[in-house]
Amino acid sequence: MDIKSAEFVVSNSDVAKCPKALIPEYAFIGRSNVGKSSLINMLTNKKSLAKTSGKPGKTQLINHFLINKNWHLVDLPGYGYARVSKSSKKTFQKFITQYFGLREQLVSAFVLVDIRHEPQTIDLEFMQWLVENGVPFSIIFTKADKLKPKAIDNHIEAYKTIMLETWEDMPTYFITSATNDIGKDAVLNYIDGLNGNMKLN
Repeated sequence: MDIKSAEFVVSNSDVAKCPKALIPEYAFIGRSNVGKSSLINMLTNKKSLAKTSGKPGKTQLINHFLINKNWHLVDLPGYGYARVSKSSKKTFQKFITQYFGLREQLVSAFVLVDIRHEPQTIDLEFMQWLVENGVPFSIIFTKADKLKPKAIDNHIEAYKTIMLETWEDMPTYFITSATNDIGKDAVLNYIDGLNGNMKLN
């Protein structure tokens, strides 16, 4: 898939106010410091489409971007140790839950995981929550440029070992780097394939 256009549509904390257009939608979510904004900018060929920050937890709203005039990329607040008040965190975690429960246009979520680290409980628990709530998702391992190939393989095998203890299959996953475009074509072609199979009424 070639990204010919990518434009900001709306930010809000109310799922009812999300775009009404019945077009495929893909939500990107991960821990607060996983490199989500950088990945979105890499995928869309826009250096500043999603705001990046040295401070984890910058994204605190549901952000919709219209891609190629025919699907939405959704940037969701990160989970984890975002430096915001407990009340603020509770509020936007609540609308994340509402988003996944109510958003009929959602085709799939992409859970971003930092490949540099061993499997983190918070990531595993969030993916388990998606499974229990019937939300389709894939995993995007980020920051692959920071590790040697052998270390990447070892960390993915660690995830497989843990997840296959309770799951029948490992979710579809991608290895990416926003720094050097690793995985860009794989992720976009995957979305393109899902779009081709989708018909929203």
